[in-house]
Amino acid sequence: MPKITPFLWFESEAEAAARFYVSLFPNSRIGAISRYGEAGPGPAGSVMTVSFELNGLPVTALNGGPAYAFTEAVSFQVSCEDQAEVDRYWTALTADGGQEGPCAWLKDRWGLSWQIVPKALPELLADPDRGRAMRATQAMLQMKKIDIDKLREAADAA
Repeated sequence: MPKITPFLWFESEAEAAARFYVSLFPNSRIGAISRYGEAGPGPAGSVMTVSFELNGLPVTALNGGPAYAFTEAVSFQVSCEDQAEVDRYWTALTADGGQEGPCAWLKDRWGLSWQIVPKALPELLADPDRGRAMRATQAMLQMKKIDIDKLREAADAA
């Protein structure tokens, strides 16, 4: 069975990003770090790739230069148990230049997009009572970081 691994292109911050990400998530670690040789294209001895795991998910980061940048077309979704977990990941990932986005989306300081989603959100959006689901959806559309209590209040409003 083939192994599928996300591969992230950074300008020159792959190692810093990988170390930051593994510090946030349980069951995470840095693996192999490869370096550019004399043939380049990066400076000899500088980090070329970093292999790491995020909660068991293998990821590779490359220092590939400025040719490409992240877009919202690809993101990592983090499923959170409760508001404390949402708050912790949101605060950490938006720190030091990260940007809040709408509806649970954010960009970290390197421009990588993340969705910080409490488990309550998809449950409310898929509620069999279409009125509750609609009110939850409308509340979500007004939020950046998801507030579970406000989401539930909106869903329960009649």
